[in-house]
Amino acid sequence: MRFPDRTQAGRELAGPLEEMRRRQELPDPLVLALPRGGLPVAVEVARALHAPLDVLVARKIGLPGRPEYGVGAIAGEDPPVFDPTALEMLGLTEDRLAPTVAHERTELHRREDLYRGGRPAPRTAGRTVVVVDDGLATGVTARAALRHIRRQEPAQLVLAVPVGAPQAVSALASEADTVVCPHQPAVFEAVGLWYENFPQITDEEVVAALRTTAAG
Repeated sequence: MRFPDRTQAGRELAGPLEEMRRRQELPDPLVLALPRGGLPVAVEVARALHAPLDVLVARKIGLPGRPEYGVGAIAGEDPPVFDPTALEMLGLTEDRLAPTVAHERTELHRREDLYRGGRPAPRTAGRTVVVVDDGLATGVTARAALRHIRRQEPAQLVLAVPVGAPQAVSALASEADTVVCPHQPAVFEAVGLWYENFPQITDEEVVAALRTTAAG
């Protein structure tokens, strides 16, 4: 199946999360979107859970010359998280990727400043944090994001995505307390293939969506 768009995917993803909330398995939830693509999904999840919404900016580390091919990711000021299998297969070292990491760190800071507009990052210690994206391909960006939040000692850490590669979902089970992924097609290829309408989300759209809520 394919989702019409990210908004509808978010509404479908909200279903199992609402069930968890009704069973009192998601107390005091905070929804964190991985922007930019995860934000429209997270808006629907936050609305269904009656939860505050904010962003967790993480950046993919791509191959030099092929930035769309992710071999690692960063979040916050944490060290990069790399896919060691991909590095070995491609004959890459972390040192060789250092300039790319530095570039992505600068972009991460730019987006954090723009999206938050001076607001501090929301409190995550001791509460339920639901990290939302629009899908999982390799899962490396989600892994960096989850490790970043885990260091802040949340009471519970949940990863929620509408669709994901089964191997990526399985690999992230050790990073989150719960992974919610309703659709796990055996042949995955790319996140965008599972959406009929999959436009690039702009910075302006992220800022506009966040104006309606202030997570605390």
